[in-house]
Amino acid sequence: MLFIKMNWHYFSYLAASTKLIEMNRITKTLGIISFALLLFGFNDQSSEILASEKAITSFKIGDKAPDIIAKNPDGKVIKLSDLKGKMVLIDFWASWCGPCRRENPNVVANYNKYSKAKFKDAKGFEIFSYSLENAGAMDRWVAAIKQDGLIWPYHASDFMGWKSPASMQYGVNSIPANFLIDKDGIIIAANLRGPALGKELDKHVKSF
Repeated sequence: MLFIKMNWHYFSYLAASTKLIEMNRITKTLGIISFALLLFGFNDQSSEILASEKAITSFKIGDKAPDIIAKNPDGKVIKLSDLKGKMVLIDFWASWCGPCRRENPNVVANYNKYSKAKFKDAKGFEIFSYSLENAGAMDRWVAAIKQDGLIWPYHASDFMGWKSPASMQYGVNSIPANFLIDKDGIIIAANLRGPALGKELDKHVKSF
């Protein structure tokens, strides 16, 4: 302690220098990000960068899934609650989202496998897709559904992008994101990717 007191000027300088180096590193990183956004703009490609991050939501296993009410491509209002009694995968995605489009073949494969299966405590399996489309993207959305072979009938969007009511209600701030709910609308799993989706569904299947 005596040594520190006698040399406090040196230690103060050292601490200040360390803090300055760290601040310079942070400033440099923020500068690179800001320059990139100014150069390229914040567009669908920027959104895709956000979409590639791990999905973070405000709901946890055991919570009741809020109802989703939105229009399908035909303009008809559909509700998540209409599927009560079934096991449902609520899938948040978008036509502009590269990671979502790359995950879609896995979602389709699982739908084809489990949509006709008999479940232990549910009247079948269904997918409710909610797309974070931007305004004026109807044609792009419909084309993506067809191109990716998303053959289930429950597709909805409010064309408000990241400000879509359902995504904000569920606390979804990156996509793809999904929730698996039971026949009573209780969340039993979330963010199931690749083989994880099939493994979770297998736990609830009675027979094929």
